[in-house]
Amino acid sequence: MNELLRAASGLTPRASFSCGLLASTAIGLFVGLTPVHAADASEGATKEGTAELPPISVEGQNEQGYKTDAVSSQKFTAPILDTPKSVTVIPQEVIQQSAATTLVDALRFTPGITMGMGEGGNPFGDRPFIRGLDSSAGITVDGIRDTGSQSRETFNLEQIEVVKGPSGAYGGRGTAGGGINLVSKTPKAEDFVAGSVTLGTDQTKRVTGDVNYVLDDAVALRLNAMYHDADVAGRDDVELNRWGFAPSLTLGLDKPTRATISYYHLQTDDIPDYGVPLKVVEGTPADVDLDNFYGLVNRDFRKTQADIGTLKLEHDFRDTLNLSNTSRYSRTKNDYIVTNPDDSKGNVANGSVWRGTKNRDATTETLFNQTALTGEFLLGGFKNSFSTGVELSREEVVNKPYAVVQEAAALSGTTNLSNCSTYPVLFDTHDCTSLNNPNPNDSWNGTIMKTGAVTTTTTDTWSLYAFDTIELSPQWQINLGLRYDDYDSTAETPAYTNNLTGVAVAAVNLANKSDFLSYQTGVVYKPVPNGSIYINYGTSNNPPGTSGGDGAENLSATNALLDPEELTSYEIGTKWDVFNERLSLTAAIFRTDKDKTRIEVSPGYFEQGGKSRVDGIELTASGKITDKWGVFTGYTYLKPELRDDGIATNDGKTLPNTPKNSFSLWTTYEVLDDVTIGGGSYFVGKVYGNVANTKSIPSYWRFDAMASYQVTPNIGLQLNVQNVFDKRYFDRVYTTHMATVAPGRVALLSTNFKF
Repeated sequence: MNELLRAASGLTPRASFSCGLLASTAIGLFVGLTPVHAADASEGATKEGTAELPPISVEGQNEQGYKTDAVSSQKFTAPILDTPKSVTVIPQEVIQQSAATTLVDALRFTPGITMGMGEGGNPFGDRPFIRGLDSSAGITVDGIRDTGSQSRETFNLEQIEVVKGPSGAYGGRGTAGGGINLVSKTPKAEDFVAGSVTLGTDQTKRVTGDVNYVLDDAVALRLNAMYHDADVAGRDDVELNRWGFAPSLTLGLDKPTRATISYYHLQTDDIPDYGVPLKVVEGTPADVDLDNFYGLVNRDFRKTQADIGTLKLEHDFRDTLNLSNTSRYSRTKNDYIVTNPDDSKGNVANGSVWRGTKNRDATTETLFNQTALTGEFLLGGFKNSFSTGVELSREEVVNKPYAVVQEAAALSGTTNLSNCSTYPVLFDTHDCTSLNNPNPNDSWNGTIMKTGAVTTTTTDTWSLYAFDTIELSPQWQINLGLRYDDYDSTAETPAYTNNLTGVAVAAVNLANKSDFLSYQTGVVYKPVPNGSIYINYGTSNNPPGTSGGDGAENLSATNALLDPEELTSYEIGTKWDVFNERLSLTAAIFRTDKDKTRIEVSPGYFEQGGKSRVDGIELTASGKITDKWGVFTGYTYLKPELRDDGIATNDGKTLPNTPKNSFSLWTTYEVLDDVTIGGGSYFVGKVYGNVANTKSIPSYWRFDAMASYQVTPNIGLQLNVQNVFDKRYFDRVYTTHMATVAPGRVALLSTNFKF
């Protein structure tokens, strides 16, 4: 364990001990100045009708501000304070005040998470890396895996829960770095009509509505809706358009037996953007005007759709025993052709860019059922808080790729011409363009067709899990979790004739079947009721095809027979609720090891023997420092290292998509009863795009600002300026080709209302 402390901090043993003693003393003094008392389970609940909070405030806001005491998942059998694991909850108040409209926007408030590129085998969509590990398959909605590549919205979210470190016991496959749970809005026992109208720079128009109606004392209906249309600041011709709605109905509201029926629909129609090319030699973004857009508006498109229907049944046998069953059907579609500003032929050095393309037409359908039993019991005089359940799921992905045929290639009988200097005709057909002066409105007269291939990937999983928090005494708790997964994935491509080449292609049938155990165990020591110190050990497993056939981990002839990757995590941490339990402070030191890593040792050939390690430190604070001053902040230091890449070429290199340092802060202050000001600052260190560390984007700082004025008890105005100093920076980098450009400065004025 001392090795872990030294690796994470980079200090000598003596220095590590001295700093640890200093930190312990500081926390002790801090807590000593704070009144200590046991947390009341009722504290933190919404206080309806509280005069201090104007009706326009975000639902669920209370005197704790940004502090959240518990997560929604039934698998967590203790409050966050007593959970031996790093857990960050992004509350609706932070989402609303910061004007975050997408999952990517909201995750900015959680350091240690970066977004990866969607290119090649990785579909265009949300691809979060948690503590250096791809966790795109670990996203859930209300505890149920949200499969299919998407770009998720915030209009129907109560909060976002982020669990860090391998979390196989909680979520099964795909939780290598952790998990992200999106908590949906559900009917409440009050009538209200709420929403917002936002106008802003770059032709931003956004309208949201939130209506809750109590039909009788046990039935309530809620409807959330959203329309969003905007250009992207600082990016020529990039557009975003989406709309959605989410009705839900609860029968038996606040009764022992309840049923909630919900539906979610989101539809998008965008001009997608892959940013600017990387220079071949330096591996950094090309020195160009960051407004430059290399796509073609008459060719590029991205259309997505998500439809999710859920039925949840619950029954309380008593206050401490609950049985629930959740069934869900979801269908998501991701259909796009996007320009990839490729420089694999060295075009950038000659002042040009090849407009390569990436595409996908994938439809994902999922059936899921979960039965869970949660409660408390005494055994041997010890209190046990438990959760156990069974999950059954089937995921089916059908992908029908496009063939994008250049006009020049068709005329010459060749495919995929990419060297702009060798084939100057590519400028005439606009398959090549100027590096410094691209014209997105160029006329492109090539052909778009389907290749004829249809690949269907089916994944069947059944799982059993059990969690238990054992209270040995008021000071000591043991937290245990175990999960068994039976995983069966197949990928079938029937024989077809390639529509582009006319060549017959043989059928391909692949399969991977595996089963594995994931577990976690932690010990919690509570020196006082409002503080805890813990140690934790957890595991996770990633079989081939983890992403359900819709991502880079698709089954292939070279990985289908490989075993699951194995991940283990060690964590030491402490959590304290201070300032009358209004402010939560956390600190953690951790190590994550990944073994049996699938390594591409030569083009298209994989071996299983790679090893990687991520050591790190995480500090967070959330809640209220004073009655008027709220803060939500965190810092993460990561030391991500590839220890064995299978061929000893990149051993010791930094893992891709993993900055060593990241920091975020959102804070607000109520200067008058009706006036609040606030702002955010974010730092992300240098990020590499490949394991060889030859592709990278630089570090950056970004600053945001907000101010709100409560005009009447029911109507408020809110001004947000995102990226105040118009910092032009890169937020994602791919292993080859390109880096994406983050939006420039945006000003948004919102009218918020609640009646």
